[in-house]
Amino acid sequence: ARHMKARMKDSKMVRNKILCSDETKIELFGLNSKWYVWRKPGIANHLSNTVSTVKHSGGSIMLWGCFSAAGTGRLVAIKGKMNAA
Repeated sequence: ARHMKARMKDSKMVRNKILCSDETKIELFGLNSKWYVWRKPGIANHLSNTVSTVKHSGGSIMLWGCFSAAGTGRLVAIKGKMNAA
């Protein structure tokens, strides 16, 4: 029991020192991926079977955020290229 209590105290101390972070790219118009679908012959170009797009890139934003046992950090918009710094 004494050993378990000491280990729990140590794990809480370590958990409070961990900071998790991640970044994501959000497309402002549409998705940055291809869609593959099957259509019946002769109806592929019907208006109900088409998806509108924005040509020449609709733009995107890069976001970075973090969280820990203490709570969440700020959500930061990254300008330019994302690097380790």
